[in-house]
Amino acid sequence: MIDINKTIASELNLQLWQVENTLQLKEEGGTLPFIARYRKERTGELDENQLRDLFDRFEYLKDLEERKETILKSIDEQDKLTDDLRKKIGSCLKKTELEDLYLPYKPKRRTRATIAKENGLGPLAEMIQSLNTPDSRPIDLEKEASAFINTEKGIDDTKKALKGASDIIAEEISEDAELRSWLRYFFSEKAEFSTSIKKDFPEGTTKFEIYRDFTVSIKQIKPHTMLAMRRGESEGIVQIETKFDEEYVLGYLGKKTIFSGYKDLKVFYESVVKDAFSRLMKHSIIGEVRLAKKLFADEESINVFEKNLRQLLLAAPAGMLPTLGIDPGFRTGCKVAVVDETGKFLEYKAIFPFQSDRQIMDAKNILSDFIQKYDVKLIAIGNGTAGRETDEFVGKLLEEMKSDVIKVIVNESGASVYSASKVANEEFPELDLTVRGAISIARRLQDPLAELVKIDPKSIGVGQYQHDVDQKLLKKKLEDSVESCVNYVGVDLNTASKEVLTYVAGITPLVAKNIIKWRDDNGAFDSRKQLLKVSKFGPKAFEQSAGFLRIRHGSNLLDNTAVHPESYHVVERFTEKLNQNIKEIVEDPKALRAINLEEFVTEEIGLPTLKDIISEMEKPGRDPREEFKTAQLDSTVKEISDLKKGMELEGTVTNITNFGAFVDIGVHQDGLVHISELAEKFVRHPSDEVSVGEIVKVRVLDFDPSLKRISLSMKSEVSKPKGKKRENKDQDSGFTMDDLMNKFKS
Repeated sequence: MIDINKTIASELNLQLWQVENTLQLKEEGGTLPFIARYRKERTGELDENQLRDLFDRFEYLKDLEERKETILKSIDEQDKLTDDLRKKIGSCLKKTELEDLYLPYKPKRRTRATIAKENGLGPLAEMIQSLNTPDSRPIDLEKEASAFINTEKGIDDTKKALKGASDIIAEEISEDAELRSWLRYFFSEKAEFSTSIKKDFPEGTTKFEIYRDFTVSIKQIKPHTMLAMRRGESEGIVQIETKFDEEYVLGYLGKKTIFSGYKDLKVFYESVVKDAFSRLMKHSIIGEVRLAKKLFADEESINVFEKNLRQLLLAAPAGMLPTLGIDPGFRTGCKVAVVDETGKFLEYKAIFPFQSDRQIMDAKNILSDFIQKYDVKLIAIGNGTAGRETDEFVGKLLEEMKSDVIKVIVNESGASVYSASKVANEEFPELDLTVRGAISIARRLQDPLAELVKIDPKSIGVGQYQHDVDQKLLKKKLEDSVESCVNYVGVDLNTASKEVLTYVAGITPLVAKNIIKWRDDNGAFDSRKQLLKVSKFGPKAFEQSAGFLRIRHGSNLLDNTAVHPESYHVVERFTEKLNQNIKEIVEDPKALRAINLEEFVTEEIGLPTLKDIISEMEKPGRDPREEFKTAQLDSTVKEISDLKKGMELEGTVTNITNFGAFVDIGVHQDGLVHISELAEKFVRHPSDEVSVGEIVKVRVLDFDPSLKRISLSMKSEVSKPKGKKRENKDQDSGFTMDDLMNKFKS
C-alpha cells in the first residue's frame, strides 16, 4: 500500500510537513479560505488552488486505498492472492489500473468462458495454453479436443470443444491488465472520431451541420467539440464512430500473446486474439476512452465556467449609493425600483416611455421625481429587450434635467431566475416578480457579488455546455468559486444577506439565519466579539469566519480589516513600539514601514502573517476588486441591422469559451471574437487575453441579422482600451470609481 502523504508531496512538489500540517488543519475543522489566509506558517504559504489540489488528491487516494482493501479481501477469499499481485495492487495510483488488475478475479455474470468451464473444458484450454511456447511441439487439436466431447453437456463434437476452450482463453486475454492499458493508450493517441448525420435529417436542417462529415484525432479533440458531438448524439442526430488501424492492433496483440511457431496452433490463437479484441475488448475500451474524453471536456469546460464566474463575481462595484434600477420592456413597460445606499428597497413604479406622448411625459415625471426624492446617484438599466432604447430615453432625460446622475447598462442574466426564486420570495414576499427583477438589477450595479450569490451560478449565463457536463462536479466547482470570491472580498456584517453569509468560511445556513435574527433584534453589530452572542455561533465558527466579516463603523478599527481577532495583540505591540494608537497609525501608516517585523516573529505568528497585518493597516476596509468602469456604447447602434463592416465599437466581455469571447456591443445579441481574432500573436486560451466584465474595443468583421450572428475582431486596428487598472482612466470609456466618489462624496 502507498503512503498517501508522501505520494501527494511528491506529485504536487511539496514538502512532506506541508502536506501533513495542511491535512491536520482540515481534520481539525479548518475551512479552505481560513487555512489559506490565516495559517500560512503551518502550510508554507500554500494558496487556495494548491490547497484545493491537495485536498482533492487526498480524497482520491483515500478512496483508492479503501477500494484496494476491498479488492485484496475479495481475491484472498478466492485463494488466488499472490505476493506479486498484492504488490501490484498496493502500488497502484490510478483507479482504472486497479480495476484492470481486479478484472480477472471480479465476480461476474455467466459468460461464454464460464459456461465452457462448467462444461469441463477448462483443462483443454490449459493444455493448449501450455503448448503456446516458442519451442512447442506439433499438436493435433482435433484429436486433443475429442477427449472432451460430452453430449450430455452439449459438447457434440470437437469443434464445440475447441470453441469452448477458445472462449476461455479469449476471456483471459481480454482481462490482461497490460494489454488493456496499451489499448487505452492506443485509442487515446492514435484513433479518430468520425461523425455523420443520420439519414432522417437532410442537409441544412440541423444545428449540427459541421458534423455531417467530420473527422478529428481523439488526442487533439477540443473540449467544446467533444461536448457538441455528444449532444448531437444524445439528440439522435449525430452518429459517432471510432476509426483506427485494426490490423496494427491485432498484430500487436498477437505479438504479445502468440508464442508458438507451430502453424495449426498459431492459426488457432490468431482466431482467439481476434475474438478477444472484437468481442470483449474493443467496445468496452473505446467506451472508456470516450468517457475519459468526456470527463476531460467536462473538467475543461467547468474550469472555463468557473473562471468566468469568478471574474463576474469580482466585477467592480459601483458603490453603495442610492440607485434606481430599470427592467426594460416595450409592451409591458419598464419596471422601475429604487434602493438606498444599503440596498434596501424604497419604492416602485412602472413607466411606458415608448407609448403615447402622455405616457412618455408621465415616465419622465416619475423618473425625475424618484431621482430628486431619493437623491439617486446611479441608474442601472437591464441589457435585455428595450435596454438600448431605455438607455437613450434616460440619457435624454438626464440632459434635460442637467443631472450628473450616472446611468449604466447592467447584464441582467439570471435576474428573472432570482425573481421567481425562493430567496426572492422570502426577501420580498409582497412584491411582484417584475419588481424583484428591477431591484436585483439595481443591486447588481451597487455590488455584483452580493447580489449574484443569490442566483444559481448556472443561470448567470457565463458557461459553455453547462447542461452537458458532470452536474455534481459543476455544482462543487461553482460553489467553491463563490465561496472563494466572498471570502476574498470580505463581507459587511451589518448589511450582508443570509445568502452571502452562508458562503463565509465556517458559517452554516442556520448560523447565517441566526446572525440576521440577532441583527434584527439588537441592531447593528458594533464588534466582532458580539458574534459569540449569536445562537449556535461557537468558538470554532468564530475562529473560521471572524477575519472575513467586516464592521464598517464599529468600536474597533481592526474589525473593518482582514486582520483576524487572534492577531489583535500583535497590532497592540505595534502601537506600543510606535507610541501611537491604532487610529493614528491608520490615518498615517508610513510609520509602519519603520517596523522590523523580525522582532515580532513568534512560534505562532511568522513573517507571512505579519506582512498581511501591515498591508491591512495601510488600507483598512479596502475593496480588493477592480475600479468601477463602464463601456461607452455607440448611440447610433441599437440593432444588428445598424452595424457596418469595419465599424469600431466599445463593448463588455460577457462570456468566455474555449473558442473565443462574447462581447456585448449593445445590439441585444453578443458578438463573437473568435480565438484567432483576439490578438496578432498565438492565443492559447481566450482567458489569457480577456476577462469577463472587461471593456474592450472591437471591429465588426461580419454579421447576419437573420441568424443573429456577429463576428468581431480585436486585432491590429483596434486594441483593448487603457484604464483597466485603478490608477488609469480613458476619457472615451465611461466612468471610473473615482468619478463617482468625487461627484458624490459626502
